[in-house]
Amino acid sequence: MKINFPTEQNNRLEELKLDQEKGINKWVDYWWEYSSYDTWQFWVNVGIIIIPLIILYFRIDRKRIFLLGFLGFNIHIWVAYTDLILTRYNFIEYPYKVIPLIPVHFGFDTSLVPVMFILLYQWTLNKNKNFYLYSLLLIAFISFVLKPLLSTYHLMHLKNGASYFYMFIGYIIIILISIGITNIFQYLHNKAEID
Repeated sequence: MKINFPTEQNNRLEELKLDQEKGINKWVDYWWEYSSYDTWQFWVNVGIIIIPLIILYFRIDRKRIFLLGFLGFNIHIWVAYTDLILTRYNFIEYPYKVIPLIPVHFGFDTSLVPVMFILLYQWTLNKNKNFYLYSLLLIAFISFVLKPLLSTYHLMHLKNGASYFYMFIGYIIIILISIGITNIFQYLHNKAEID
């Protein structure tokens, strides 16, 4: 049985897709003109992606690689989704990007922040330290030092009432969710090994 798709809805959907395509083309044009590989900002952003991953490759505890990677991936997903929402609603903008098709700061969301928390988590596990306390310190560093540094060099702009304090709160929530999910999966894994 074939269900008819309402014409008005279909027209609206086509209009949205056309606007989206025009928007993407404008971003690509903007990238070529202001943000491509011939700018120092592009190479700083590439460094933000590559350098943390190289450090992680050499520093990650191979015995706990799945646990650490799971936490890092969790953080990456939540940070990227949050950043996507904030950029779509124009609270944050990134004038310089590595990939023009992605509205978020690809390096910060996919590499730098997750790697910092992976290495912090590894350190707290190895040294029997409180992950939550040290996470709070790292979140403060990211929110009140790194993000303002990005803003100073116009790699990021806060807009429409967004603030570093809101970022601080957002990172706390993201880390609590990420470590909570990681702990649940770790518990289920440990329980399965006992059974």
